[in-house]
Amino acid sequence: MACTKRTLAFLLMLAFVGVSLGAVHKVGDSTDWTSLGNIDYLKWASTKNFHVGDSLLFQYNPQFHNVMQVTHDDFQSCNGTSAIASYTSGSDSVTLKRPGHFYFLCGVPGHCQAGQKVDVLVKSSSKAPIASLSPSTLGSSPANPPSEMLGAPGPAQSSALSLISSKNSLAWSLVAVGGVFGFAFYF
Repeated sequence: MACTKRTLAFLLMLAFVGVSLGAVHKVGDSTDWTSLGNIDYLKWASTKNFHVGDSLLFQYNPQFHNVMQVTHDDFQSCNGTSAIASYTSGSDSVTLKRPGHFYFLCGVPGHCQAGQKVDVLVKSSSKAPIASLSPSTLGSSPANPPSEMLGAPGPAQSSALSLISSKNSLAWSLVAVGGVFGFAFYF
């Protein structure tokens, strides 16, 4: 009987983690985030289905590249000087928490103009909503947090507050899973 309860708890944990974590989309797939080669990030994004809860993984050499989330206008003009959020670690995960467009570019001069930019259209998730927890200080966060955008909504700006590292989502999922396991072992 105890084994059955533990198995059930484990299955519940797997189901919970599966629902709470969306798909991870590695930007550029095997090419990564770069200005070299002939990668068309707009074409790459058009072949993907992005949903609320998914995350984008930007992998790049931080000596030569960065990631800037920008407004639609700044995306069109390749202007990264007033970014909503900036990332510089070389392995940045951005969780997509709202439907709508998210605009990203490399802020290194000439890179955006060479095509190192991506427009991601996020659709509502078909998964059941999960109670929202406040983000903790776990994981990395953008160099310029999106909280600066509270007073000026725009096409991409309304999604700025949704940028929280997927590491935080994973951490909260593990906390919840620990509660499930603790509950299962209690019996």
